[in-house]
Parts: sequence; C-alpha cells; structure tokens
Amino acid sequence: MDRTTPIDLDHWPRREHFEHYRSRVPCTYSLTVELDATTLSAALRRTGRKTYPAQIWAIASVVNDHDEFRMSVDEAGSPSVWSVVHPFFTVFNPERETFAAVWADYDRDFARFHDRAVELLTTHRAATTMFPQGEVPPNVFDVSSLPWASFTGFTLNIAHGTDHYLPIVTLGRYVERDGRVMLPLAMQIHHASADGFHTARFVTELQGLMDSSGDWLG
Repeated sequence: MDRTTPIDLDHWPRREHFEHYRSRVPCTYSLTVELDATTLSAALRRTGRKTYPAQIWAIASVVNDHDEFRMSVDEAGSPSVWSVVHPFFTVFNPERETFAAVWADYDRDFARFHDRAVELLTTHRAATTMFPQGEVPPNVFDVSSLPWASFTGFTLNIAHGTDHYLPIVTLGRYVERDGRVMLPLAMQIHHASADGFHTARFVTELQGLMDSSGDWLG
C-alpha cells in the first residue's frame, strides 16, 4: 500500500533549505538537457519495445530511487516522503488534437510496466476526456512528450506552482547529430524539495540507465 513517512526535521540536513524555499523565498526552477539516447534507440529497435514506455520507466526508476523526488507536504507544511510515486503521462488523440493523462503503477520489473503502459496508451488513444481513469491519485508525478519538436529550453508557468513538490518531466523529439541520437529533457523542480545537485544527479543516473538499456530492455 502506498504511504507517506514523515521526515524527521530534527535530523534532516535540508531542513533550513526546505523552510527557506517553501516559506521565505518560494521558488521553483527548470533545467533542460540533452541526453544521449543512442544506445537506448538501438536497443529499442532490437527488442521491439515501445519508446515512450521505456522512457517513462527509466524516469520513474530514478525518481523512485530518491526521497527528494517523492516529497509530499501537508496543509500544515510538514514534509513527508511517499513510499512510491507513479508516472502520470500524456496520451495524444490525433483525431481531436487533444490529449488525455493516465497513470500506470510503477513496477521495478520493466517488462510488466511496459506491457501495462502500452495497454493504457492503446486503450486511451481515443479518449475524449482529460482523465479517463477517473480520480487522480495524490502520489503521481507528471511526464509529457512533445515528439513533434526538439527543444533546447522548456519552462512551465504554473499558477501556485510553489505548492507542487513532485517533479514534472517533459520529453522532446529525438534529433540525430554527429552519429548520435539526442533526446531533449526538461525538468521542473520545487527548490524546497531538491537543489541543483539533486537534479544533476537525476540527469546523470537517467543517462546511466539509458546507456545500460540493453540489460533491462530484454
């Protein structure tokens, strides 16, 4: 069962940073990088696995490895950490030119997650409502894809965004350059949850998962 564990403020190294960026200087930030998806792209062609579910699983795996990306804050301002957060991702309806948003339970087993995500993408491709699964759980983080465009910068302007503590990830279109396949990725982060160090580590670990994709894609 998904649950939250309160953070022990008396022994939390980031307590002062959390309070500063939550109350004194409410602050979010964005970071856009290019990831080398050459190995991942080749492994996907070899295995026949779907690109978007593989990208989502890799992102969710790194997110779930770190407390700072699973943070929740209650109405009193007390922080806690979810035991698990699930990816909440977009599904494009080409006929209506609209999208739906669906979530899949995160699973450490890539094959199981992949099949579930493919099923959701297929089932809801023709969805006419934004949230076809119904009420959205509180422990989901957002992933969206812009496969029509590559980008070098991407920023979300969110009203009351300083109340949103889970990361938001946006993917762009692959671009080939000098024999490599590059993937734009943008992250929106609450500074109370994570500093630049944590986000940079996320990027490094995600790149590592993509580089080792031949091992987990099957």
